[in-house]
Amino acid sequence: MKILHLVSTVDPRSGGPIEGVRQSGLAMAALGHQIEVASLDPNDAPYVREFPLSLHTLGPGRGRYGYSAGYVPWLRANAGRFDAAIVHGLWQYHGFGAWRALRHTQVPYYVYTHGMLDPWFRLTYPFKHLKKWAYWPWADYRVLRDASAVIFTTDEERLLARESFWLYRANERVVPFGTRAPREDAHTLREAFLRESPHLQNKRIVLFLGRLHPKKGCDMLVHAFAAHAREVPDAHLLMAGPDQSNWQPALQAIARSHGISHRISWPGMLQGNLKWGALHASDVFVLPSHQENFGVSVAEALACGLPVLLSDKVGVWREIETDHAGFVAPDTIAGTQQLFAAWRNLDEHARTAMRAQARRTFDTRFAMDGMVRSLLGLLQEHPSHAGTRSRAGHPMSALARVDPAEPTEQTASAQN
Repeated sequence: MKILHLVSTVDPRSGGPIEGVRQSGLAMAALGHQIEVASLDPNDAPYVREFPLSLHTLGPGRGRYGYSAGYVPWLRANAGRFDAAIVHGLWQYHGFGAWRALRHTQVPYYVYTHGMLDPWFRLTYPFKHLKKWAYWPWADYRVLRDASAVIFTTDEERLLARESFWLYRANERVVPFGTRAPREDAHTLREAFLRESPHLQNKRIVLFLGRLHPKKGCDMLVHAFAAHAREVPDAHLLMAGPDQSNWQPALQAIARSHGISHRISWPGMLQGNLKWGALHASDVFVLPSHQENFGVSVAEALACGLPVLLSDKVGVWREIETDHAGFVAPDTIAGTQQLFAAWRNLDEHARTAMRAQARRTFDTRFAMDGMVRSLLGLLQEHPSHAGTRSRAGHPMSALARVDPAEPTEQTASAQN
């Protein structure tokens, strides 16, 4: 198949979705599929040069919305080369532009919401939600309504998505997300990481791997770790992730208030072998998020045989609890303290058993091969994949609908 991924950015600091595009794209390319990506990035961005898939940079997009005048014309001119297009995320121009360009063609498009319809955002940011309501009926509602399928990574995410807007219609499908385990030897990765961070030698590392963002519960984690640090003298918290909102100073102030500043490290974003080395060097992984549709870092931890401590707002918490691959508790300080206490109460034999189960859970539920099979199965359901679609013309598909008052790109941009 020839598949086009549509994203706002390929910047790895944007989080798990772009890592999923990268990993699944490489896996599909290895199977002989042709994978291309179109983004609203400027072509001189440093991360653009490092992206491993065929990339079309159609930016820079204007403002947070990312409007680009050349995006829709490029899609209309090139869509016929592809069997399917996959939009990743909402609330930015790459999704609305895909709807404008593709809805009258036989090129099916699909949408991953990546948790962006979770009602947590409505409850936490009510004024932003009102702004989205002004945008929703004539933009992203239509993007989802006319998509061949709207893809969720868990049933939990699918059900929650129905609660954000009463005006909602979508052909919902669940395709579990996945990732690849590192190919390098675990001991080699671990030792290379510890050479870079010698102060972590002989420490029981508690690893947080993700953006420093309020929805991730980082403040609760620092508070809860203070109690864990008192009980475990060699415990050390590794807060590994980018800080795009300048929250780290406030988190460090919390650490100082507990007298544990020397027990926490802030290395920034870890990538490649350093990330895998940190996972292999750690004692346990923790993610106490208030909202997380999947959590790619959870799958990465499991791939390294690392038990996970999760809040019950992480989309895969039921799978973790069912498999006994970690512990689950509410997304509160007390809940996070319970996670640490449950881990401390395990003897070494039980911890070894949980590490083995973590890897089994990855293999059976979250390995990239399973994701690729599920996604390809969904894409191949569309009738155009039987060879009936003409490359010369683009008649209106059965799912397309004509809207008499189509908004312009300029109006969309103004709404943001």
